[in-house]
Amino acid sequence: MTDKRSLVPVERIERAILLIRGQKVMLDTDLARLYGVTTKRLNEQVKRNRDRFPRISCFG
Repeated sequence: MTDKRSLVPVERIERAILLIRGQKVMLDTDLARLYGVTTKRLNEQVKRNRDRFPRISCFG
């Protein structure tokens, strides 16, 4: 049985997506907020698991 309260509303995700130079992007702060972690922690995990994140999905 799926707990519907654990899902993030689509509208919240859509508001976090920005269009910059024709590319859809999300800021690390917004993504961290969606996952319920600090931005620092999110960035640590991206660095530790680079193979899980496609090159085109992250920059910095």
